[in-house]
Amino acid sequence: MSILKNDLLLRTLRGQATERPPVWMMRQAGRYLPDYMKLKEKYSFFERCRIPELATEITVQPVEQVGVDAAIIFSDILVVPQAMGMEVQMVEGKGPLLPDPIKHYNDLGKLHVPDVEEELGYVFDALRLTKKTLDGRVPLIGFAGAPFTLLCYMVQGKGSKTFDEAKVFCYTQPDAAHRLLQMITDTTIAYLKGQVRAGADVVQIFDSWGGLLGPEDFENISLRYIRQIVSALKEEVLTIIFAKGAWHSLEGMAATGAHGLGIDWCIKPAMARRLAGDAVTLQGNFDPAKLLAPIPAIREEAAAMLEAFEGHHHIANLGHGILPSTPVDHARAFVDTVKEYKRRQ
Repeated sequence: MSILKNDLLLRTLRGQATERPPVWMMRQAGRYLPDYMKLKEKYSFFERCRIPELATEITVQPVEQVGVDAAIIFSDILVVPQAMGMEVQMVEGKGPLLPDPIKHYNDLGKLHVPDVEEELGYVFDALRLTKKTLDGRVPLIGFAGAPFTLLCYMVQGKGSKTFDEAKVFCYTQPDAAHRLLQMITDTTIAYLKGQVRAGADVVQIFDSWGGLLGPEDFENISLRYIRQIVSALKEEVLTIIFAKGAWHSLEGMAATGAHGLGIDWCIKPAMARRLAGDAVTLQGNFDPAKLLAPIPAIREEAAAMLEAFEGHHHIANLGHGILPSTPVDHARAFVDTVKEYKRRQ
């Protein structure tokens, strides 16, 4: 086992003192990198996820080309519905399509809680190979989608800005919704435990659509299941929750015992800190669209973000995934600004 040469991310999540904040970017492995686009021309999306050598190559690209302080395994949150028995297609230019969505309680009979080694072993193989390839340069992050976010796709059958059908399903068929959420939760706990065994140093739970719910519904439909996941993992691995737009529930998310909470750009760091308390590390919250601004503006805005988090444990990151049109040198400018930052003494 190689010794970790850069453990900034791990120390920050543990609440230890660091010389500067660590920096990585959500969706850093993939679509904005020219070398990724070359692989995209040759291999389908799920081939890129399922062939460990390809997933490893894509995962390591931003470490080598952009200089981030952590690698995040190249995969997709929808591998979990796939493993549970659903067909998932990635349609070029349109995004995910699940042609046979869940509509009624009886549809749950088509699903099962899988043997994760059997169904998702290719992710574990990719993690093991990536860990070996990184050779201790930076920590490796594993991830999964939060149960509510996965339900959104499994019921809606495709992407949506509002996921009305998925929400209506939860409100009109609560028994079916909670059974589905529990099946996803059980699968996700086993899946993330497998990722930890395969070498993940940190795991992040992505609740991309949690912000579509009000505070009470977020607690009932999303957070109660995230809580189960964090509870099952927090003694084994460092955990981060990212629920985009759900800033109203930062206090509840902090109470799960997660080590880090991701925030988007729609909340000021001072307010996020007041809501989350001092015990948890905050991650974020640079607007990904700002990476398309001129480089001097990126540097200025990134420095302002770092100042706003000064005095508290912070992981520099975007408030959502990097945009495909982001120039690589702009991403690098963001990362370099964080790496050059000197904390106030």
